Amino acid sequence: MNFGRRDVLRAGALLLPLAAAVSCTEQEEPPPPDPLAALAAQARADAATASAVAEAVPALADRAKAVADARGEHAAALQKEVDRARPPASSTKAAPPAQTSPPKGAAAARKSLLDALTAAEQAAAKVVPSVERYRAGLVGSVAAGCASLREVLA
Repeated sequence: MNFGRRDVLRAGALLLPLAAAVSCTEQEEPPPPDPLAALAAQARADAATASAVAEAVPALADRAKAVADARGEHAAALQKEVDRARPPASSTKAAPPAQTSPPKGAAAARKSLLDALTAAEQAAAKVVPSVERYRAGLVGSVAAGCASLREVLA
């Protein structure tokens, strides 16, 4: 069978929409969640809790405020890296953490903050080996910062 140039062009023109339709139906699997996003969310929650403690427990106000400020900076740095690596699809900001009421009494509030900082340090330490070197430096700094903040509360 002999095909002319026009026959080949017609066949190509007919197959082009079919090829486009097939390629559009194949969806790429979304990337796994960025592990730094969870650390950023945890830092925002810790900052909110520490702020609530600073307002509700005068005996811990200065130390809790220092924890709130530092954890807020951790959250901002981590979120900045998450947004750099995976630019957000829209201009929406991360939802603020839900308001939590601090535990009653200075001892319970202090223990709550210490537990949150310990959990944050451990979570960051688990992430360090699984991320690129430049991200590991950031996450390691956050872990070290959490350890230092525990000393602030001591």
